[in-house]
Amino acid sequence: MSIEPVDPAFSTQRLSYQVPGLAETALADTPLAQFRHWYDDALAHPEVSEPNAMALATVDPHGAPTVRTVLLKHAERLGFVFFTNYGSRKGLELTANPLAALDLVWMPLHRQVTVRGVVERVDERATAEYFRSRPWGSRIGAWASHQSRVAASRADFVDRWRDFSEQWPDTGQAEDVPVPPNWGGFLVRPVEVEFWQGQPSRMHDRLVFLPAAADPQDVRITADAGLPLLDDASGWQIVRREP
Repeated sequence: MSIEPVDPAFSTQRLSYQVPGLAETALADTPLAQFRHWYDDALAHPEVSEPNAMALATVDPHGAPTVRTVLLKHAERLGFVFFTNYGSRKGLELTANPLAALDLVWMPLHRQVTVRGVVERVDERATAEYFRSRPWGSRIGAWASHQSRVAASRADFVDRWRDFSEQWPDTGQAEDVPVPPNWGGFLVRPVEVEFWQGQPSRMHDRLVFLPAAADPQDVRITADAGLPLLDDASGWQIVRREP
């Protein structure tokens, strides 16, 4: 397919990443330890405004990809957790096809972490615990929003928010708004975790944790792929991918 001439405003935009590389000898022995190390660096960096912002990719019933930004709320030995409306597009897609990819990008550090894995719902206890930690207005918003549906108008959504805010006024208590029945968490259990460090001349470093039994040339993202714990060094192999 023929396209228009390349726009210099895009084609000339590039950076040469003049930062230390990522060597195998510098990598932590588990993906969880390495992720926490990099995440702490992102938290401490003054130019990284939302270090827990991550792209979430899912697939619709027709096999077409969808991507959006969500917030990482927990990283632990089982995987990575975020919360959403189960009736949203992502919620429905993950329920029908429980596979996902994540991407956290920290450009001031010239780093990104990408994850592919199997998705499970978190239990009601964990959902309630996180929901009660949210600001009151966000808890009301979870009830008011018919997430991903076509909106009649913004005013219609605002009116619903106001109705729920009157039903459950802000008392300053964590339990003043109940957890919506269609709202909760998803856990992404990784089958691969890649750590990317930008380098000059596109000679980027890409070090990837894969299950110890996986074929590095053909990683299958399935529930029976092994799914080692993220803090178990014996469950993973480390491979380098070309940039």
